[in-house]
Amino acid sequence: MIALLQVVLMTAGAPLLTGLMRQIRARFEGRAGAGVLQPWRDLRKLLRRKESVTPRGTGSVFRTAPVVLMATTLLVAFAAPFVTTIPVLPAVSDTFAVVALLALGTAALVLAGLDTGTAFGGMGASREITVIALVEPTLLVAILALSARAGTTDLSAIVSSTVDDPARVGSPVSLLAAVALIIVVVAETGRLPVDNPATHLELTMVHEAMVLEYAGPDLALVELASSMRLTVFLGLLANLFVPWGIATTTTLPAVLVGVAALVVKIGLLGVLLAGAEVFLAKLRLFRVPELLAGSFLLALLAVAASYVLPGGAS
Repeated sequence: MIALLQVVLMTAGAPLLTGLMRQIRARFEGRAGAGVLQPWRDLRKLLRRKESVTPRGTGSVFRTAPVVLMATTLLVAFAAPFVTTIPVLPAVSDTFAVVALLALGTAALVLAGLDTGTAFGGMGASREITVIALVEPTLLVAILALSARAGTTDLSAIVSSTVDDPARVGSPVSLLAAVALIIVVVAETGRLPVDNPATHLELTMVHEAMVLEYAGPDLALVELASSMRLTVFLGLLANLFVPWGIATTTTLPAVLVGVAALVVKIGLLGVLLAGAEVFLAKLRLFRVPELLAGSFLLALLAVAASYVLPGGAS
């Protein structure tokens, strides 16, 4: 029941988070904005009034990519520790399984971009796979630094260990790993300064270039899954480093507090991210690997600190 509640929260709340972030940017830029509910209106329009269009020459890869992207995101939302630290599917809540599932969804979208045979699709796929090749090792190494202290790679156990020892939040290991993961989240979800989700300029777009050929329900699935991935990453970031409020039991009051804490933490992170984007410019493409290499170095330092500093690896 709690796992299903997590899925409902992530599915229903992801477009609202996207709308909130767009509204925050609009206000900072002196615009009125379309409103927090606009992403849901767009999804409804795509599902009801638009038809799916399959470009000539594409195959099953193009048609199944949105389903794979959505399915992998739903599975992570189902199993990861968002509302409670009690594992639902221990095999899926493992760090390596979560990273693999998220990477699988991205890889499916990359293959779909290549399957179209267009210049934009190939360009976006090439850029996306370059970013993912640099981001995934950083994600694994950063969480490894946290798992070294907990003695396990299970995300639920890592979050539980931080709940039991709140002093870990301010340790050098947590701070280094947090900065590395923030850069990872920005790169994985296509936010500034790595990518600009609000542009369709040919020379700058990464994610949008791969989904230009989608329309109707297929595009709705891609857009919803992309919003859910951002929500999932922010939820993991919040609970790995600020797990206060997460339920440690299955009692109704604890679960309600866990839901409220999750909503507040993801909302605050989304507001901070949107506010920061107003003051950031997109990096030139060849400078992105430098940023991601820096995040990987921070993750390595976090791992080293977890074994060297007192109270490190167990």
